[in-house]
Amino acid sequence: MVRGPSASILTIGNELLIGRVVDTNSSWLASRLTLLGVKVRLILTVGDTVDDIVWGIKSALRVSDIVITTGGLGPTDDDITMEAIAAALHRPLTLDPEARRLVEEFYSKHGQGLSPERIKMAYLPAGARPIPNPVGAAPGAHLRVGSTEVFVLPGVPREMQAMFESYVVEAIRYMLPGLCVVEEGITVTGVPEADIAPLLRKAARMCPDCYVKSHPKGHEGAAPRIEVKVLSSAEDCEQARSKARRVLDELERLLGHG
Repeated sequence: MVRGPSASILTIGNELLIGRVVDTNSSWLASRLTLLGVKVRLILTVGDTVDDIVWGIKSALRVSDIVITTGGLGPTDDDITMEAIAAALHRPLTLDPEARRLVEEFYSKHGQGLSPERIKMAYLPAGARPIPNPVGAAPGAHLRVGSTEVFVLPGVPREMQAMFESYVVEAIRYMLPGLCVVEEGITVTGVPEADIAPLLRKAARMCPDCYVKSHPKGHEGAAPRIEVKVLSSAEDCEQARSKARRVLDELERLLGHG
């Protein structure tokens, strides 16, 4: 299918690496970016060390037009994402007046003042633009590195999602292909994935630029259940859905359901 810019997602936190917290941010961002016409090329998870975050950022910058990080923006000592990004880009970490105002405004609404730990959340890499956080305390950051747009977002899912929708989507709109991207699917039961594979290859010929994928959900031998998904893009959504449906209709015909 036709693609726009490429993206990398970097999730940060020891809690992700030890399995204490499930990384839902990557899957949410990957799905949202894909439906915007962005090709996700890389998803990385690193721990709370400057060296690991620097390595992750540099790896992402090498292959992406868009880099999104989540996690490590809070007031505690292990929240070092801004520091690490500043180090990776060889920029100083500075107290941003607008970010400080956003942090102060959040705590003022809750009847609380600023502390050194809270002010810490207003330090951004030099040249970064603060991203307002509609539902939390920590601002994010938006940087341009060469031709790559970098967005630094919190790890709390509802904060990350709110900031992505309210800021990131508009910031990358100029890069998007202007296409409608849709996903259509069906569930096939009683047929093993190995038997569906050759039929899926034939059905996929109905739309050479669609992305077609099967996802086994049941037991291959005893109770096979396969989800078939087709991702399609076009200038309008109805055309995109029509292209995807042609693949699925052909698959159903080949399976004898049509």
